[in-house]
Formats: sequence, structure tokens, C-alpha cells
Amino acid sequence: MAKTRKIIKTGAGLAALAAAGAYFLYGERGARNREKIAGWTLKMKGEILEKLEKIKELNEDKYYQIVDSVTLKYKKLRRVSETELKRLSRELKKAWTHISKELHK
Repeated sequence: MAKTRKIIKTGAGLAALAAAGAYFLYGERGARNREKIAGWTLKMKGEILEKLEKIKELNEDKYYQIVDSVTLKYKKLRRVSETELKRLSRELKKAWTHISKELHK
């Protein structure tokens, strides 16, 4: 019984990660993002996905904390436009709606 629950939670977590990854590249602004995507945006999204993999039970607050912590790291780099960083952070936070739907399927 416990093993089955663990398998189900793992499957749900993987589905959420896949949904997040798909949204980042194919969501609302996906076409434009793919055309002019910069290396730092992919790295940032990758870091967020890596942190999501380590979370056992994902919720909106934890997701926002992860996005904020990674955003802060990239803000300190100063190679990134603050305007673009804010836009990307907002977009990533909007993705929660899509991710949470996938979690609850």
C-alpha cells in the first residue's frame, strides 16, 4: 500500500515536471521564446526544474519560493536585463496554474 502511494506520487511529480517544461517552451509565449531564447533563460528554467524534482509535495508557495530564489540568483549575475528577468519570473509564476492542473489529474 505504501509502495503504491509512493509510485503514484512519483508519477504525479514527473507529470508536473513534464507539464512545467512543456509550458516553458510551448506555453503562452512559447513560439517567441523559442525564436529568441537566450542561454541564461534555459539555464534558469533548468535550475527551477531541478529544484522541483527534489520537492516531495509541491504546492503553490513552494513553487513560488523556488522561482524567487532562482530569480534572485540570476539578478545578482547582472548579465541579465532586469526587465527580461521580471518578465520571465512573472511568466514562470503564471505557469503554476497549468502545473497544478497536471498535478491534480
